[in-house]
Amino acid sequence: MSQQAVVLVSGGLDSATTLAIAISQGYSCYALSFDYGQRHRCELEAAKKVVQQTGVIEHKILHLDLVGITGSALTDPSVAVPHQPTEGIPVTYVPARNTVFLSLALGWAEVLRAFNIFIGVNAVDYSGYPDCRPDFIDAFEKMANLATKLGVEEHAFKIKTPLIKMSKAGIIQRGVSLGVDYGLTVSCYDPDADGRACGVCDSCRLRAVGFKEAGVDDPTRYQ
Repeated sequence: MSQQAVVLVSGGLDSATTLAIAISQGYSCYALSFDYGQRHRCELEAAKKVVQQTGVIEHKILHLDLVGITGSALTDPSVAVPHQPTEGIPVTYVPARNTVFLSLALGWAEVLRAFNIFIGVNAVDYSGYPDCRPDFIDAFEKMANLATKLGVEEHAFKIKTPLIKMSKAGIIQRGVSLGVDYGLTVSCYDPDADGRACGVCDSCRLRAVGFKEAGVDDPTRYQ
């Protein structure tokens, strides 16, 4: 079977590690990023840098307008990014984002005849987004094989989530062992104009604790 894979690459720590894992497992990788109107668009420049270091076959950036849906601090400038922990699903959740991203990845994968799609979701040290849970991934994979010509007629698509049960520290340690340069990545939800991290949003807190617990120097540029 094909050892090609489509890998979602946001420019953050988790997706950079996921790409490195896919390559280490022998997959020929096609990287997919999204410009969806996110306030932290500097992550796209980070994604380009991460991809350039890995030698993927192609890096595609798709342009979407999720700003029109609003409802998220990442796409609606009138909604502030929380700088303190919050209860429940935070306002940085983007409605149906991973469903949309995986659907487009699935479409490209079908064209490429790449039966493996990698996404760096995590259900341990994460912000509590519902579309990062194993149940969601299992349901999407089932849908993918009901909704595609190749999935029905030829071979099942697999949604690969190598980080889903790992701690942030474990993810960082795995990435370091694979040579990931985390200095290229951007995780912050509320960076400044120069792409420097705020250091206080949920994503920044998880990232900082991860480096500390992993015993790895944090290369993040902070404001």
